[in-house]
Amino acid sequence: HLYLRKHYLPDGQVLFDEIPALPRAGQRVEDIGQYRRTDLVPTHALRPIFRDVRNHLAGNLTGITRDETLAQQIINVLFCKIYDELDKGPLEYVEFRAGVAEDPAIIHDRILNLFAAVKSRYREVFSEADTIEIDNENLVYVVGELQNYSITESARDAIGDAFEVFIGPALRGSEGQFFTPRNVVHMVVEMLDPEPGELLIDPACGSGGFLIGALDYIWAKVEAHALERRWSPERIAEERRFVASQYIRGIEKDRFLAKVTKAYMAIVGDGRSGVFCENSLLPPDSWDAQMARDIPLGSFDIVLTNPPFGTKIPVKGREVLRQFDLAHKFPKPQDDSADFRPGELLAAQSPQLLFIERCLDLLKDDGRLGIILPESIFGMPTYSYVVHYLRARYAIVGIVSMPEDLFQPHTHAKTCVLLVQKRPPREDDEIFMSIVEWCGHDSRGNPTITRDENGREVLLDDVPRVAGQFRKLLGEAWS
Repeated sequence: HLYLRKHYLPDGQVLFDEIPALPRAGQRVEDIGQYRRTDLVPTHALRPIFRDVRNHLAGNLTGITRDETLAQQIINVLFCKIYDELDKGPLEYVEFRAGVAEDPAIIHDRILNLFAAVKSRYREVFSEADTIEIDNENLVYVVGELQNYSITESARDAIGDAFEVFIGPALRGSEGQFFTPRNVVHMVVEMLDPEPGELLIDPACGSGGFLIGALDYIWAKVEAHALERRWSPERIAEERRFVASQYIRGIEKDRFLAKVTKAYMAIVGDGRSGVFCENSLLPPDSWDAQMARDIPLGSFDIVLTNPPFGTKIPVKGREVLRQFDLAHKFPKPQDDSADFRPGELLAAQSPQLLFIERCLDLLKDDGRLGIILPESIFGMPTYSYVVHYLRARYAIVGIVSMPEDLFQPHTHAKTCVLLVQKRPPREDDEIFMSIVEWCGHDSRGNPTITRDENGREVLLDDVPRVAGQFRKLLGEAWS
């Protein structure tokens, strides 16, 4: 985008000067960039904004051309904005801003000061070597594009969206990394219904979307409890930090993403000590000693995850595969008998199948699992042994079929959410089944907007309705 203001001079000349953004309705041009925290607006359309930023930087930034490096730079800038939003009271003016006719060097220094505060506050996450290397003019552009919006209240995971846009489909596709939209995160968290004091983990946490979503949900319960007990604000803050540090765990094998998750958790709630950079599928006796102590198998109340998936990224190695029943050949299933046993070890297996089993290994008895999987597992005869394996050993509580647009434009894979409880199945078990038609965006990642009977714009999104229907139809689903 390029925003210009037109000037008529007394001698008849016409001049144009660039401004960082357009004024809002009723706002003077001079007021651009003068925002209180309460003025920032949530948005459903972060990806188009990040695409504009990415394209602008790719065409104008000198010395930084690779998308991986751009991603690190823009995520550092995003943490400045997130920190600023969380640090300010509703009526305080934000520091992450770019005003009209403001010297770009002053804006640049203001953002660097914010980043210095982030690094100082979270020394174990950021190092002194971490920098923002975007030059003055280009940083003004980035700030101008983002300053109107509330990143922390927007309907998508800002860090995940930024990573997807900047890293690009080729790199992400090779690793099977597709980040979960925030509306789906909220749906899964609400269906699993975590309580304060329950131990929760995401063994493929990516940029931390599920962990942040679960933490927000649990904190809401903490605050409701605090209201009843008339706790002081200090007592509430202490309890929030305690929950984040003691009951939330995450594992991510990508070092950069693990660092991003640690930073995200640190800024919103101090759960960074529970995030580890490791491969969840490796044998636990090969894990880092601290992680092995903090993440014992069979100890978690809740596992929620969107693991990497795809036949092009098979897991190999006898030491890894022999841990898993689903890494073995199975006979053609005849029924749901528990005598359905694995046979010969395979040479390779898709990661999503191994993650199903690893998630169940992490759960304690009666624990709850919510996992996003390719829908083909539940429809193709090739995978019938997986369905029979699950039905013979565990209680399948629900399956939510998601629209093909969910992870587009990055992949056309059609997915579903599987809900499982780690207990033997019972004859009277019921399974909640739902088909979601609209997920809030189309195949290009743009919001799906329509108008209601009053002519107001509304977002076509069925996802927020699912959890309510789940509770209505199954009631105490996990009892």
